Amino acid sequence: MTGSALSPVHPDERHRCDGATLKFFYGPMDCGKSTLALQMDYNHARQGRRGLVLTRNDRSMGPAVTTRIGLSHKAIEVTDDLNLIDLVLSQPERVDYLICDEVCFYTVAQVEQMADLVDQHHVDVFAFGLATDFRTELFPASRRLFELADQVTRLQVEVLCWCGREGHLNARVVNGVIAREGEQVVIGDTDTGSATEIRYQVLCRRHHRLGELGPSPEPAAP
Repeated sequence: MTGSALSPVHPDERHRCDGATLKFFYGPMDCGKSTLALQMDYNHARQGRRGLVLTRNDRSMGPAVTTRIGLSHKAIEVTDDLNLIDLVLSQPERVDYLICDEVCFYTVAQVEQMADLVDQHHVDVFAFGLATDFRTELFPASRRLFELADQVTRLQVEVLCWCGREGHLNARVVNGVIAREGEQVVIGDTDTGSATEIRYQVLCRRHHRLGELGPSPEPAAP
């Protein structure tokens, strides 16, 4: 019998995706970004692909991706000085994909590293985060993802403003009043013991611009 035999596939190449992509999934709070991130990790891992889950400033304030519906997964906490390429190449086994949650808080340099991982190392990168801050201005990392990503998807899980319209914007509420100035990143919804109450609320454009938070929630029944 003549003809060349097929070359064996190296184990580290078996789950490699030569058509690797950088995908950015965005939307306001409560639209299911972190839930989708964990589902994406599950789907890829069950096919034998090896991945890393990363996050920054998760609501849990710990190295984990957590969701408001109760799902959670341990994660690598991203800091300003973390080089994503070095992180991937330092792993004992090949990394096939990255799950990058809360990517709006990453640095622009780290977004560039995501693109390099896709183009030069054939690693899929799935990024999830907010597009705009409490002032309705783009986060720098999100802006760069809009510019570089192979695919940008606005999540379609409907989040409503208190008026019933679809909510698009994330308002920062400080002691019951919408904030218009301040640092771009301030973590809210945590019990810090501070006299200043900081939380975030999804609003439609009209009520974000008017600064109207809607009626106070009804007190819980005894």
